[in-house]
Amino acid sequence: MKKILFTLLISGSFIANAQETTITDALRYSVENLNGTARFRSMGGAFGAIGGDLSAMNINPAGSSIFNYNQATLSVSSFNKSNSANYFGTTTSTRDNALDINQLGAVFVFNDANAKSGWKKFALGLNYENTNNFDDFIVSEGINPFNSMDSYFLRFANGGNGVGDLNGFFYEDLNFIGQQALLGYNSFITEYDSTNDSYFTNVPTGGNYFHRNTIESRGYNGKFTMNFSGAYEDKLYLGMNMNFHFTDFVRTSSLFESNLNPFYTSGFSINTARFNNELYTYGSGFSMNLGAIYKATNNVRIGLSYETPTWYRLNDELTQSISSDVFDASTNTSEVVFYNPNVVNVYPTYKIQTPGKLTASGTFLFGKKGLLSVDFISRDYAKTQFKPKNEQIYSVINTDIKNQLQDTYELRLGGEYKIKQWSLRGGYRFEQSPYQIDTAFGDLFAYSGGFGYNFGSSRLDLSYTNEHRNRTEALLTSGLNDPARIRNYNNNVTLTYVVNF
Repeated sequence: MKKILFTLLISGSFIANAQETTITDALRYSVENLNGTARFRSMGGAFGAIGGDLSAMNINPAGSSIFNYNQATLSVSSFNKSNSANYFGTTTSTRDNALDINQLGAVFVFNDANAKSGWKKFALGLNYENTNNFDDFIVSEGINPFNSMDSYFLRFANGGNGVGDLNGFFYEDLNFIGQQALLGYNSFITEYDSTNDSYFTNVPTGGNYFHRNTIESRGYNGKFTMNFSGAYEDKLYLGMNMNFHFTDFVRTSSLFESNLNPFYTSGFSINTARFNNELYTYGSGFSMNLGAIYKATNNVRIGLSYETPTWYRLNDELTQSISSDVFDASTNTSEVVFYNPNVVNVYPTYKIQTPGKLTASGTFLFGKKGLLSVDFISRDYAKTQFKPKNEQIYSVINTDIKNQLQDTYELRLGGEYKIKQWSLRGGYRFEQSPYQIDTAFGDLFAYSGGFGYNFGSSRLDLSYTNEHRNRTEALLTSGLNDPARIRNYNNNVTLTYVVNF
């Protein structure tokens, strides 16, 4: 049975013990993918002034009081992700597929028969959605003419005052910095020079290092919403949501390196190496929505809503191992060295506060024939924060977030046209990059379409969405900073069954 040891961190020495935190970790919980019912997806999510849809409640909670009947919906989605990774001129393509129940909910409508009351209707909604699907598979490979993975381990071994001679130390007795240095040392990638109290590399110099980096991620962000809303004189609709968030994320990466440079004539030389990491993040969060929809005329509705920041409490667990093919010049032999500490690092609970968002919406209805809708969403990613803010490691990353991220906008357009029992739909979505310089994580473009058939007391909807954006993916969090350029395409098919009761 695998031996599992827990490395617990002591308050006050967090900077020396914590795993490396990056802006990418913050954006994983700040950037939401567009999920929900098929009707919602097919119209680009432009539902802030439409309402009458379970997923529309997530944009504007006032939308639940647009319903005329009790309603329940169930949505199943097929996710198809393709990635094209370019690393120093070599392009590698991968695909990943998943099938999931991504939405389940119901709304209950209560009509007020009291003629003296201006409040004609109240609604209670309960809805669960996967706000983000993390399932993905990326392979980046190519020849790096400059840098080896040894720079990662040397950074920790020689950073600051260094970590000293690691001979005889155990992985579980060290903080994160020492652990990374020990991985390099026990795999013979680095070696200690007692004379200069520093570490040097055993990787033959000369450049042209072949890298193959494999990243597989699994998991989701989920949100359960409790919704309350009311309609006043069938003109003004007001609503509120309480949102309970859940996350479960596993990221497994394996970086392989080889080179054809001549071995050193003395000591050790590294021919190949493989560095494995698995990060497991889980936790929960809370947010609220407030919203209003005003029926200006029978054909025009306008909406305004605000969602507070989401306050997450997260936990990280990290496991690592490394192997290398080592040539010993003194014996003229090679040996494969595998170092697996059999340790799960369990870090203290930390917090992430994602930015709030403001949504302004408008809808024009063509009688009962169809509609056109637009949503404009503003979100300031520079206000994303890791907490406790007074911890040095989070102070540094929060400063990076303020300097690199920005206030963004998102535009959603949607339309629907009805032909007897059939409904034809289409949508467009543009989301600005959260980065001031969008090389790391680019703008998102999405196109969608679909149709529905109304059976009377029930409806069946189908949607298709294609979205794409570019981003970069570093092979390691530091040291080896040469990134792969990823072009990502997401194709989604969602089927929703709607029943009135």
